[in-house]
Amino acid sequence: MEDLFRRTIVLKYAGEIDALVREIRRWISDSGIPPGEELILKQTEDAFFSSELSRQAEIREMSVIVSAVFDRVSGRYGLLRRLLEDPSINEIMVNGPDMIFVEKDRRLMQVDDAFTSADELEEIIRMFASDVHREINEANPIVDARLPSGYRVNGVLKSVALNGPILTIRKFREREIEMDDLIALGSITQECADDLRALVKSGYNIFISGGTSSGKTTFLNALTASIDPGERVIIIEDSAELCRAPNSVGKGEVTMASLIRTSLRMRPDRIIVGEVRGREVVDMVQAMNTGHDGSMSTGHGNSIKGMLNRLETMYMTDSQMSVASVRNQIANAVDIFVHLKRDADGNRRVCEVAEMIGINGSDYSISYLYTTGEDGILRSTGLGLKDRERLIRAGMGERMNDRPEHIPLKQN
Repeated sequence: MEDLFRRTIVLKYAGEIDALVREIRRWISDSGIPPGEELILKQTEDAFFSSELSRQAEIREMSVIVSAVFDRVSGRYGLLRRLLEDPSINEIMVNGPDMIFVEKDRRLMQVDDAFTSADELEEIIRMFASDVHREINEANPIVDARLPSGYRVNGVLKSVALNGPILTIRKFREREIEMDDLIALGSITQECADDLRALVKSGYNIFISGGTSSGKTTFLNALTASIDPGERVIIIEDSAELCRAPNSVGKGEVTMASLIRTSLRMRPDRIIVGEVRGREVVDMVQAMNTGHDGSMSTGHGNSIKGMLNRLETMYMTDSQMSVASVRNQIANAVDIFVHLKRDADGNRRVCEVAEMIGINGSDYSISYLYTTGEDGILRSTGLGLKDRERLIRAGMGERMNDRPEHIPLKQN
């Protein structure tokens, strides 16, 4: 397949490429002083044209082979270097040695390249682990870490992956995306953005839900820009090398739950929890229920109601409380839910915003403030905010009243 020509050539000459890489690396090691890229390229070309491979390969294959060898000897991360340096690439996904995908300009596409073997890919995974002083081996075959560059890396060795080693790298922009950027991208309307900014400034507890890669963290960061700089904010996330598993004798474990509990002793005005995935939801809910107005968090869910069900499940895994009590705790903790969705075209959009009213009988009472119609456009339902006390205290009591110009949609 012409579109994957480079991938085909790398796999065809995998053994020969590995041999040339070893030869060039020995030369670099023996040279004493690290040579520049121009000298490395010249040495690579000389090594190739003096090898038997240069007489076997076709003319159109030669430049691919030289380039493949050069990629592997000129940088720490081999063929991934150019993908890491490309600012238009948001995520790199390696599903085994010969299946490399990227998300570029909001589209998922396969990269015309490949690793020569599972061993080469595992070597790269181990390099990423060593960058953050982590060890990955047969006893600990998974690494989940954040690099000094801010990139999030998840690597799995072939011993626990059917298709070979798996590597995922989530990149983040050098400049944080702001709410105005999201408006320009069509991720949210100006009206909805202004309302959410007002809710953040007024100190409403907000929970953001969505599927994988739906933009939850980006949206959370955009919302936090509306927090008064004079407030003391504690941010907790498990991807910042804060959490760790116990050591070989069962000591030294640091969990999200313990970080949240510790943060309560730091006199925070607000607590921002990057994402809740398990038992830490209990501490997050307790924090929101004990006077830390304006706290925020995110979680995986397919809708607002789906997220509520997941919060219940996570809460009850570490609690002996009844379902009714758990629902009351969650309803009292979270004031506003925002749900994001990633469309088939790669665009991330806010598709639901709702106010938690409380418990009606045995179920949640939710008032949807914004919903997405069949045309995919986010619109106000016409319903205003019911709990207006904090808006009034913040001097924004005129905002988010009922909007008769909007036709109210049927509420769930």
